[in-house]
Amino acid sequence: MDPKDTKKEYTNGEITVVWQSGKCIHSGNCVRANPDVFQPKDKPWIKIDASTSEKIMEAVNKCPSGALSFYKNE
Repeated sequence: MDPKDTKKEYTNGEITVVWQSGKCIHSGNCVRANPDVFQPKDKPWIKIDASTSEKIMEAVNKCPSGALSFYKNE
């Protein structure tokens, strides 16, 4: 797998956030929208348990490139 095009999933049981590195344009919208969850200097950089699912979904929806997406778990 190309390290410049990785796909990672982070779940809190209710939702799963999907990050595709190859699409990321580093706009920072996710960090500004929810800095408790999106912490690009840390690993893992998405702290899925640091916020409510609703707030996470709102932040993900602000991603202009589609690098971040989510789905609801059943």
